[in-house]
Amino acid sequence: MDFIDLKSQQKRIRDQIDRRITAVLDHGQYIMGPEVGELEARLCEFLGCRHAIGVSSGTDSLMIALMALGIGPGDEVITVPYTWISTAEVIALVGAETVFVDIEPDTWNMDPSRVAAAITEKTKAIMPVGIYGQTSNMTEINRLAAEAGGIPVIEDAAQSFGATHRGRWSGALSLIGSTSFFPSKPLGGYGDGGALFTDDDELAERMRWIRLHGQARKHYHPIIGMNGRLDTIQAAIVLAKMDLFEEEIAMRQAVAAGYNSRLAGAGLQLPFIAEGNTSVYAQYTVLSEDRDALQQKMGAAGVPSVPYYSVPLHLQPAFAGLGYRPGAFPVTERVAATGLSLPMSPYVSSEDQDKVAAAIL
Repeated sequence: MDFIDLKSQQKRIRDQIDRRITAVLDHGQYIMGPEVGELEARLCEFLGCRHAIGVSSGTDSLMIALMALGIGPGDEVITVPYTWISTAEVIALVGAETVFVDIEPDTWNMDPSRVAAAITEKTKAIMPVGIYGQTSNMTEINRLAAEAGGIPVIEDAAQSFGATHRGRWSGALSLIGSTSFFPSKPLGGYGDGGALFTDDDELAERMRWIRLHGQARKHYHPIIGMNGRLDTIQAAIVLAKMDLFEEEIAMRQAVAAGYNSRLAGAGLQLPFIAEGNTSVYAQYTVLSEDRDALQQKMGAAGVPSVPYYSVPLHLQPAFAGLGYRPGAFPVTERVAATGLSLPMSPYVSSEDQDKVAAAIL
């Protein structure tokens, strides 16, 4: 059993993938070729946003967003310590200071009740993360940001792209949305890639400049940028996968429902989906007070599992300079110590769900 099954999906669309890759090889525009623009238009149509900007990775998408907002030394950005390091890493890379707030005990996403107290006159952005496939309470976070003078909100939708919040797609819930096309993501390529989303024309223009070394037109660079371009082959692959995306969202939700019913009496804390939300279940994660023993037992039964983010960011050596200590974010630390992700993809069969549940029970 694979932890993430990418092979079954590829079997369904191998002909389309081969056709699209062949088209790229034939026209030879390997960087920013026509498929990039085609994908951007398709993403705009899907989300209902004005601008989509394909970039080189989910990490670079967050970096470009911060750069476009002019965030740098002396500024603060609020985010969560329970996420992949990219979210906070890019804040440090632009020279700003990361301000962590704790997560909710049920959704494991940014706790809006903690945000207001973390806002200072130096706060220049709030960056919630849609962990494991469900968005944060973006309505409340946007409200807090607006009341504090219009602080920009950057939605890190690397895991939640394909989920909804109050009827709107993740990625289109704030000033800037960001996602990743890393292969294991709900909409992933076969390498690195990502995208940015906004309805703000001026921001979109700046983000496009930054993606191409700050270039507004050939030989003219009004700002400092980076090499953040999306490879044409990755755009071609993601285009092929988009044909299945909404069907696969429903399939992921069906797998999660199967796990929910099978594990209802297992003594685990199962994923909780907040009212008004749907989840794309980038991962299906449970909390177990004896996580390590459970993982060992599952492994003995041939069932893979992963304890994501078992050392939260505020306790990572790279962020020691921020001065946080154990106990600073108790909910984060509990989830980090007890969380275990089970095999998840649209193609986890009923038989495999039975095998996973049997290994746990």
